[in-house]
Amino acid sequence: MSKPERDPRATPAEPPSDELVLAAVERAARHRARETSAVPIWAILDHLGIPRRTASARTVLSRLGVMHAAGLLERPRLHGVSMWELTSAGSRRLERARRAHTVGALPESPQHRAWRRAQTAAAQEIERFRDNLRDSLQHASLTLDADPPSTSDSWFELGERIERACWLFASASHCLHEWPEPDDGRADVDEHLDPPGARLAAAERAKRRGRRNISLWRDA
Repeated sequence: MSKPERDPRATPAEPPSDELVLAAVERAARHRARETSAVPIWAILDHLGIPRRTASARTVLSRLGVMHAAGLLERPRLHGVSMWELTSAGSRRLERARRAHTVGALPESPQHRAWRRAQTAAAQEIERFRDNLRDSLQHASLTLDADPPSTSDSWFELGERIERACWLFASASHCLHEWPEPDDGRADVDEHLDPPGARLAAAERAKRRGRRNISLWRDA
């Protein structure tokens, strides 16, 4: 598979304002689509476009601590991991800053970045996946008419090859034609809905769970 377009994240020249950090906490919570609105530090940094293990990341972590002391953030723990969550005071401060137009703009969200990269990768790879699937099906047709007949082991191996080729083509097709551009107002979740007129078994639904994960194409 050719490498999809990378999106290098340059460390901002200036550290983000407290209001922008609060906005990142809020958006990270909304996009995680979990029962809790608490989010880990790595998610906040991702929404700020700041690489981990950098001076800017350490600055953000320090500011989170200050805002926690000021009552703008809660700091619960989940499975031993420190999380961050807006308090009502933090939400009010963020809303006041928005009314005053002093928050600034967050960078591209992680979910939109994932969609954009998948679109680019699918456009690059779908014809190769199509050709691979066609070759696999042609090989199956020739094997079916072989004389003497092919062994059962050959058919099991060919079945795995065809299944993989179908999955790759289906995944690329979904990413390119069926995955709508995410709206930052809500979490972009692939609900794995059954296609119209069908009720899929759990195993069939499970096959669709990774269809947006282009890292699964690496061995193609």
